Amino acid sequence: MFLKVSQLHVQYPGRSRAAVHDVSFGLRAGDIGVLIGPSGCGKTTLLRAVAGLERVGGGHIALGGHTVSGVGTHMPAEKRRIGMVFQDYALFPHLDVRRNVAFGIHDWPSEQRAARVSEVLDWVGLSDTQHRYPHELSGGQQQRVALARALAPKPQLLLLDEPFSNLDVDLRERLAHEVRSILKAAGATALFVTHDQLEAFAIGDMIGVMHEGALHQWDDAYSLYHRPATRFVAEFIGHGVFAPATLVQVDGQTVVQTPLGELSNVAECPLPSAFASGLCDVLLRADDIVHDDDAPVKAAILRKAFRGSEFLYTLRLAGGQTVQAHVPSHHDHRLGEWIGIRAQVDHVVTFKREG
Repeated sequence: MFLKVSQLHVQYPGRSRAAVHDVSFGLRAGDIGVLIGPSGCGKTTLLRAVAGLERVGGGHIALGGHTVSGVGTHMPAEKRRIGMVFQDYALFPHLDVRRNVAFGIHDWPSEQRAARVSEVLDWVGLSDTQHRYPHELSGGQQQRVALARALAPKPQLLLLDEPFSNLDVDLRERLAHEVRSILKAAGATALFVTHDQLEAFAIGDMIGVMHEGALHQWDDAYSLYHRPATRFVAEFIGHGVFAPATLVQVDGQTVVQTPLGELSNVAECPLPSAFASGLCDVLLRADDIVHDDDAPVKAAILRKAFRGSEFLYTLRLAGGQTVQAHVPSHHDHRLGEWIGIRAQVDHVVTFKREG
């Protein structure tokens, strides 16, 4: 692993709870990692510790096999060869694009410096803006200039702290895809912080979900969504609810009894012995619930959110259990209307019964 964080602990003076505790993960060279979680979960503190802007109280951080942070070890930030892109871009308003990008390599020979500026501006698609000033650029263009400036000194690691937070929602996901392409073209290793799941899914090879200073899961997007390691990850990623369920053994197969009926022939499912009396909570994603007028199970529409090609329906079963479903938007039903639904689950995600 190029970046290796092991049992990291960061605590601010006067605080009773650590900002980051017992966090471990690794990032391969050329990969993009993303830290995601609610505000105050510790993701920016973790990023600052990797940058060398925060001292660690336990554990260690290694870059390229060399320890840069640990108890009794602290390589200064300026010696880590790390590039940073901030929320506000931090561009110099009195310098044009070319001089902004060249700022970090001002001590390079002039011909080499000019070639590098041209190279990174070409990567970010802004070769024709060299003599324009930041105020003459759109927010997305300013963000790409900041990225080019961070890449210019050839950092061994690039850190991005919510770089799209000042942009409108529609632009964020598109720019995340663009930035991923740029970083891959540059062969850069990067660690990215966001609170936006769509950004995380668009840009990350690996994604870490944080909560209250702890890293709950470090995995690819598919696994986070379909195989969440904790209830928090299951609730934080995507749309879904927990429904009470009972696991029973029938003819050598595990059957899951739920408020939507029995789930059987499921590819992945724990044995009933995994829980006391087989009682558990099963995660039902919105895409596990299918609208089917002929289904015997009916549910009333409590809420509906229009998403263009689909609605996100929040539904209440006759027994009071709430579920969610993605339904094509041409199925435009009224609030309070009862519709047929059925569960279509490939693998079952279960947790210990709560309450």
